[in-house]
Amino acid sequence: IKLHKNKRFRCVSQLTIHQRSHTGEKPYRCTLCGKRYLQKGHLYTHQRTHTGEKPYRCSLCAKGFIQQCTLDMHLRSHTGEKPYTCTECGKGPDVEFIPNNLNFIESVTPNKNFKCVFCGKSFEYLSHMTRHMRKHSGEKPYICTVCGKRFAQKTYLTTHQRTHSGERPYSCMECGKSFSQKSSLNVHLRSHTGEKPFSCSHCGKSYAFKIALRTHRSHMRTHSGEKPFVCTVCGKRFAQKTYLRIHQRTHSGERPYSCMECGKSFAQKSSLNVHLRSHTGEKPYSCSECGKSYAYKQGFNTHQCFG
Repeated sequence: IKLHKNKRFRCVSQLTIHQRSHTGEKPYRCTLCGKRYLQKGHLYTHQRTHTGEKPYRCSLCAKGFIQQCTLDMHLRSHTGEKPYTCTECGKGPDVEFIPNNLNFIESVTPNKNFKCVFCGKSFEYLSHMTRHMRKHSGEKPYICTVCGKRFAQKTYLTTHQRTHSGERPYSCMECGKSFSQKSSLNVHLRSHTGEKPFSCSHCGKSYAFKIALRTHRSHMRTHSGEKPFVCTVCGKRFAQKTYLRIHQRTHSGERPYSCMECGKSFAQKSSLNVHLRSHTGEKPYSCSECGKSYAYKQGFNTHQCFG
């Protein structure tokens, strides 16, 4: 193998690395995919493609990168810098870019605070402040191409589009039920774990869902006994308007929730959900003693009482 004799190096390690460019030796191997590298540092950088680690973060938009050089190139999308000149036509960086973008260049420094001009709230990243300011301005730049609905954030649009596509990328590992949002999956998981993070400060009763606690408290009517909503047909009183509305269906005969399988209709959505088990075969109530499962709570309770 012919090596260049004139090139000199400060230390042996640099010479060793350089010689590998001639010999083709790549001693550092990735244990995950088998790819090989000349230098250990190059291997470490490559391994981030497997781990997802992105240690270099843009201080303007919070986007992460595997390498510093990639971050440096990304920053030009904020500053407008164009450092490369064409050798054919001589076109290069826009001269006016420098004074116009000094604020961007200065804000690339770490821990830079961006303040909302409406309320004074501070943000670490420019993109976070921009999103926040849309709450004040009402700006909704992201439009659904299917129905025309507008959104302040791209993530909201992405979630909304799943109502059209039917996509449900988040699945429960326990029962297989899928959801369009991760937050909905997290809430659902409480039905398996029994977690009840929402507690009433007056009576200590806990709930799995925030809306259940809100219903329980309902302006403290649960504890005060106040029932301001009165049925005009029978005079029965209710703590909440929704309870009155459901009750009124017993008089009107209205059944707005219909089963898509058999056409049977119900006054309450919860009743429809219970009925659907007769079609799906779902049996969510299981006896911890014998393992027998039941579709309905009543059957499960009867089993526990009498075996």
